Formats: sequence, C-alpha cells, structure tokens
Amino acid sequence: MYRNIFITGGAGFIGFHLVRSLLEKGGKVGVVDNLSFGNRSFLPLDDPNLIFWEADIRDRENIMAILQAFKPDVVIHLAAIHFIPYCNEHPVEAAEVNIIGTRVLFHCCEMVMPKMIFFASTAAVYPIQNGPNKEGSDLYPMDIYGITKLVGEDLAELFYRKTGICTVIGRFFNVYGPNETNPHLIPDIVHQLQKGNRQIQLGNLDPKRDFVHIKDLINAIITLLDSFKGRHGVFNIGSGKEYSVKEIVEFFENILYESITIKQHPDRIRKVERMHLLADINKIKNAVVWKPRVDIQEGLKELVI
Repeated sequence: MYRNIFITGGAGFIGFHLVRSLLEKGGKVGVVDNLSFGNRSFLPLDDPNLIFWEADIRDRENIMAILQAFKPDVVIHLAAIHFIPYCNEHPVEAAEVNIIGTRVLFHCCEMVMPKMIFFASTAAVYPIQNGPNKEGSDLYPMDIYGITKLVGEDLAELFYRKTGICTVIGRFFNVYGPNETNPHLIPDIVHQLQKGNRQIQLGNLDPKRDFVHIKDLINAIITLLDSFKGRHGVFNIGSGKEYSVKEIVEFFENILYESITIKQHPDRIRKVERMHLLADINKIKNAVVWKPRVDIQEGLKELVI
C-alpha cells in the first residue's frame, strides 16, 4: 500500500468514499478540490492523516507548490466536470477543467515524479453499440464530456511515454451509491421518492446502463493501486450487467412494496440516446483479484431504506 496519496477532486462523490477507504488503510491522503461541485463536509478534516487544499487544478503555480510540499507516491486524478447536461451547456468550462486541468496536473507530476498515476476516465469514450464494450473497442465519444475524457486518456498515455511512470486509466461506468453530488438517474429517482412522490418524472425509459456500486468502484481503484503489475493499463470498471430505466424503477417498487408510476417529461427526453452501455470487465478481473460484489437491489435498498 502506497503511503502518500494525492487526490484531485477528493471532495466529490467518488472522492468522499475513496478518501475514507484510504485513510482506513493507514495512508496519508492529500486532497485538492475547488469545491465547485465537491463538498467540504464530505472530508474528515479532523483526521491527522488528511491534508486538504482548496485549489483549482488549472492553477499551475499553486498545484506545483502543493505537490512539491506533499511529495505523493500516487496521484489519483478524479477532478472533472462530468455531469453531461452541464458539460453540454458549458463546453468551454468543461474543456478547460477536464483537458487543461489534466495537462497542468501531468506537467506538475513530471516535476515531482510520483510512482503511479491513476486517471479517472469514463464509459462515455465508447461509441453507440449493442454489445459489451471492451478496452480495445473503437473509441468514439458522442458528447463533450466523453471527448474531454478521451483527450485526457491521450494525455495520460503521453505522460507515461515521456516519464515511464506507471499510469492506469479507469473507465468508470454508471457509478451509484450514497452521497452522489450530481442528479444522475438513480439519485434523481431517490430524490423524488424521498419527497413522497410515487408518480415520478423521467425521460427515456428503455436505454440500459451498467450500474456499478461505489463500494465496488473504490475496491477496484485500490486493488489496481496495490496489485497492478504493468506499467500502463486501461481498465473498464463496471458490473458487467445492464438494466433499463424501467427495470431500476421496478427494483425500487420491490424494495418499497409500493407501485411507482412513471411520467415521461418532454424536457427530460434525450433526442440522441444510446440504448446500451455495458462493460466487459474480463480484463480487470484477469489482471488483479477483483470482481463486483454488490447486488443492484441491495445497493438501491440502502439509498431509500
């Protein structure tokens, strides 16, 4: 287990869970977050092994000074604007944070030379297709978020080729769990249900997605940090199963023992939609000892019970 672990975007949804898991394992954790989407209260600031800096990853001088002071063994780059509707409405900001911010971070890492880099990418780099997505599949993003993350992957590979530092890219599928900070499908449904609504407003109902629980995602990241033996690797992190929006609502009906009516709202319906987004997870399962363990219904249950 690496000792000094530096996390960008560590006050967000994934960072909330990752920081706590790493601290429990005895690591010293440094977190940078500008709190535009993150939440300071997510961080256990009273833990002596946690250091937090409110800073923007686009600020080269500041990030350089922080990294030189912290001297990380591992850098985990989570910071990004990743809610797709927001990215579509603010494409310049999304590109600045997700691309320029990543370039700044990698440049600074060239100066401090950590032992390992983990770059959080996304399933949105894949094109529309019906079968499982393999890491070697063609890449063709269909939105600004996917485009910025594909550029980030290229920057990560260039960083590896230039420095020889072990660089791992994790392509996250649809992550869900407690303390989600963006109104993705599952937290949106949960929010409506917790308000007492049993007629909920949704958009497209038939598309299927691979939902991976945050506990499984965090376990995958930590396992890759500890056990990956290569120098550069790209890994899907998903559940290997897919469910439609209607199926997710049916799961909530089973959990609550109540009927839920869906009303499709025109403003929520995407004009261009992919019907499937499924991870082939054989590569990560073969590279390290990891597999998803949280059943979808159990994962959803903890959000509403």
